[in-house]
Amino acid sequence: MKGFCWILFFLVTFGSARGDLQIGFYGSSCPKAEKIVQDYVNEHIPNAPSLAAALIRMHFHDCFVRGCDGSILLNVTSSSGNQTEKVATPNQTVRGFDFIDRLKSLVEAECPGIVSCADIIALAARDSIVVTGGPSWKVPTGRRDGLLSNASEALNQIPAPFDNITILIQKFANKSLDLKDLVLLSGAHTIGISHCPSFSNRLYNFTGVGDLDPTLDSEYADNLRSRKCRTQNDNTTKVEMDPGSRKTFDLSYYTLLLKRRGLFESDSALTRNSNTLAYINQLLQGSLQNFFSEFALSMEKMGQIQVKTGTSGEIRRNCAVVNS
Repeated sequence: MKGFCWILFFLVTFGSARGDLQIGFYGSSCPKAEKIVQDYVNEHIPNAPSLAAALIRMHFHDCFVRGCDGSILLNVTSSSGNQTEKVATPNQTVRGFDFIDRLKSLVEAECPGIVSCADIIALAARDSIVVTGGPSWKVPTGRRDGLLSNASEALNQIPAPFDNITILIQKFANKSLDLKDLVLLSGAHTIGISHCPSFSNRLYNFTGVGDLDPTLDSEYADNLRSRKCRTQNDNTTKVEMDPGSRKTFDLSYYTLLLKRRGLFESDSALTRNSNTLAYINQLLQGSLQNFFSEFALSMEKMGQIQVKTGTSGEIRRNCAVVNS
């Protein structure tokens, strides 16, 4: 029995030394942390449901660059002059920074210097989707905040709306995510909006000769041109990614893909690979609960990309700047 206890002690100690993420990581150091995040989300997201899509997008963009370490939150500082992820093209339309800052202030007031900004993003993304009627997933905590943020890395590593299937598969593989994860995480496009520059080339100048993307349903394209992006240079109009269902986390995004009504090239690309297409059909033949369960697994996987734990990184006092 003593030998067993010693082994158990070794495993627990070794696990702690490795700094692995764990459910309830702040159970002793800041026991109210997760409830503070959840309560604030539950109070405010129902009044601004579009922010749920913004927060899960922020989480995704954060994890794809240097791992889930809050590096997307860092401001450009006058001292370094370094262009951070926040100002990179893929992140110029990311919203929710103020929301994360307010959450951080509440958590800091309860437990100064304990809870990372990276964990706050991860928790807020999950909780905001849940409050809008979407799936829940496990969020083990213990992430630490990164010290570096680079705009060029964001531009190169975050999947773009113009990416073809080959590039998408490679970008996901670079983060140890597979084709199934690609299809499932793209399913987050079932909520939220985009802006015309992310897809207007498909409507006005697909190959550089003023043409329409032939893979886009013509009726859908005509509607986008006449009612949404009326000029190629429109950069203010907001467009639903899942028309008619943008506030509901459901399977309609995948139904639209099969009708050639995916908004982005990266959306329609999913239908031009036999494996991703087969998985789309499989999801559509299954239940909504099955989609929720599968989506949850991919989110849990994404949330652990290259996390910093243990003594790596730091716990930022202010999410926008590294500790001095």
